[in-house]
Amino acid sequence: MEHVCFLDIETIPTQSQTIRDRIKSDITPPGNIKKPESIQAWMDEHGEAKAAEVIGKTSFDPALGHICTIAWSIDGQLDVSHASEVEEEREVLEAFFESLKPHHAYTFVGHNVAAFDLRFILCRAVVLGVKIPPAIPRDPKPWGGRVFDTMTAWAGAKGTISMDNLSTALGLAVKGDFTGADVAAAWAAGEHHKIALYCAEDVARTTAIYAAFQAAGW
Repeated sequence: MEHVCFLDIETIPTQSQTIRDRIKSDITPPGNIKKPESIQAWMDEHGEAKAAEVIGKTSFDPALGHICTIAWSIDGQLDVSHASEVEEEREVLEAFFESLKPHHAYTFVGHNVAAFDLRFILCRAVVLGVKIPPAIPRDPKPWGGRVFDTMTAWAGAKGTISMDNLSTALGLAVKGDFTGADVAAAWAAGEHHKIALYCAEDVARTTAIYAAFQAAGW
């Protein structure tokens, strides 16, 4: 029997002060600003904001960012593993991995799950030295048979659609005031349970979207 695993992760920017300092030191003004006084003026006005923007984008890069929450549902059983400190990222991965039975075959379902969630999980496991279970495909493909990517199923291999827009099209509930863009700030504020709840709600949305595909005979 093949089991379906609905999956969503939340990630945060690099928490390494060394990397953050390096990013800040690499910030430079546009090339058309050349005079020393103009360079300094630009840095005074825009430097901090530009550094914060670049640091924020590291949440999409598994070489730099971290997984703070994984939510998953297998056979109707919802589980959420979340960190309160960045050092707990390993425990978050291990909790998810331990839930995957070695004698079970799984189809992993998520929104952009092939290119982002599963890929991020695999890469962070390598970084942290966490043993990856055989149940997880090492090169996840949205059409690979082991993965059902709701974004790719709807928009095609080169297309995209947000989960909210797809939910709206299917007449399903959309996200509330808290979105993925708020995760980094919530983490910095210590609102870890809010992130966990949001991640779990995304798994519920993914489950409903998948049900709509199945009902149509996809």
